[in-house]
Amino acid sequence: MPSFDKLAAFDLAKEKLIKSGCSEENTYGIIEGILDAEFCGIKSHGFHYLPIYCNHLKIGKIKGDAASSFKKISNSSLKVDADNGFAHSAINKGFPEIFEMCSKEGIASMSVYNSYNCGILGFHTKRIAEKGFVGLGFTNAPASIAPLGGVKAVVGTNPFSIAVPYKGSASIIIDQSASVVAKSEISVRAKSGESIPEGWAFDTQGNTTTDAKEALKGTMAPSGGYKGFGTGLMVEILTSCIAGGNLGTQASSFAGEDGGPPSTGQFFIAINPLKFNSNFENTLKLLIDSITNQEGARLPGAKRQSSFQKNKNKDIEISDALLNRINEI
Repeated sequence: MPSFDKLAAFDLAKEKLIKSGCSEENTYGIIEGILDAEFCGIKSHGFHYLPIYCNHLKIGKIKGDAASSFKKISNSSLKVDADNGFAHSAINKGFPEIFEMCSKEGIASMSVYNSYNCGILGFHTKRIAEKGFVGLGFTNAPASIAPLGGVKAVVGTNPFSIAVPYKGSASIIIDQSASVVAKSEISVRAKSGESIPEGWAFDTQGNTTTDAKEALKGTMAPSGGYKGFGTGLMVEILTSCIAGGNLGTQASSFAGEDGGPPSTGQFFIAINPLKFNSNFENTLKLLIDSITNQEGARLPGAKRQSSFQKNKNKDIEISDALLNRINEI
């Protein structure tokens, strides 16, 4: 299988993004997200997405020369207009501001609107935790989950994430979607012709299906039934009703070519735990130990963090089929 060291992988992604109409400045955040996904072992959000990003740049679903901007609306909050570019660029624009706000005020929030897919949400909350703050993140997506008893999608897979700091790194990363699995996992299988496990999705009639292509036409199964839909609804309220992104029912596909920019939204909250509790780290350590001291138990996010440490200095492998698609860009 072809492999690339970090610099070569970075250059490959940068070359293809620029050739597809992305400004050099706007390539950096999205490439960091792609590489982080690869190092964390979450390949469904790594180079797998590069051909999709490049196609969406070419057809205008992503604005390659977007100029994101922010407006402070209080001493502890700001709103960021992504200008229909990559969410990563807009998030990078706002994060330094909320980090400074959080240090002073104890808590800070940031909304992002007119935005595109932000990739792995935990990648962004991890960055908040690495600054010593508890990071919460929310992002909405094109509608793919129907309410309990219904067959028409209302909310997207709409993940939320929380990352918790301990001694300079993210000790816990919870990153989960409102659906049983991320939609990209089904997309990967649809491309390869592989079936999906029962319980992941429904067809257009609301029946359980193991056919990935039929699943993409139907709806995703919510995680935990009505609880999953409730989670997705919470995220939708924060990212659309509050942040100002499109509702999932209004947003165009992150995968297909139909429609213009999705114009979805994100919402982030940073909390300075020591402002609230000087004993935060000791209490957190007791909590962590109560989990890790059990044989076979692991902290949420431990697998991706371990994979990142193991892979960050290794070459990135890209399958022949995917590399061929990338080389055609």
